[in-house]
Amino acid sequence: MIRRRSFLGAPVLMAAPARAQTATDADSAALITTLRAGSAVVVMRHGITDRSQVDTGDLTNRAGQRNLNEAGRAQSARTGRAVAALGIPLGEVLTSPVFRCRDTADLAFGTRVRVEENLTADDYTPDPELLRRRIAWLRARMVQPSAPGVTDILVGHIVPLGMALGRSLAQAEYPEGSFAVFTAAGLRGILGAETIWAAAGL
Repeated sequence: MIRRRSFLGAPVLMAAPARAQTATDADSAALITTLRAGSAVVVMRHGITDRSQVDTGDLTNRAGQRNLNEAGRAQSARTGRAVAALGIPLGEVLTSPVFRCRDTADLAFGTRVRVEENLTADDYTPDPELLRRRIAWLRARMVQPSAPGVTDILVGHIVPLGMALGRSLAQAEYPEGSFAVFTAAGLRGILGAETIWAAAGL
């Protein structure tokens, strides 16, 4: 089992503090409208995982990683159907190479997915300088507008997103399978998977 690094141990990775707001029912419609309009970026957390499994830090070894459980696989596929039903136009779909993210992206979005090393989890990035560069990439990429008329999706992990925002994210605030929605102005809100399904009538 590998240990997560502390936020306090890596102050150089911190941006100015940003406060995420999990979308209420009143907010969710506006966020979905933003996603339908394009130019936004979603940082999607991987789906529900099997907490009896532990990460070993080996990207090549599925058995040494915490993987999606059956609920996570069903969740990811349902979210993909909801995105299609809502008419959210997809641009780039990038994923961390960690298997739980790759599986989430494949189940939700299919063959358009591309692995992006800069989305790798912090506990699979033991080199502090490489981690700093990856967090800097994420911090810039999440507010870089998607092409006009499409929404890019980055499938990744909770700790790197917290590092990019400059604060830790609670599990309840950014649960597995949720969407953190960004525009050039920053974080607009977080949509849970169930909220996305309900908006799509699924």
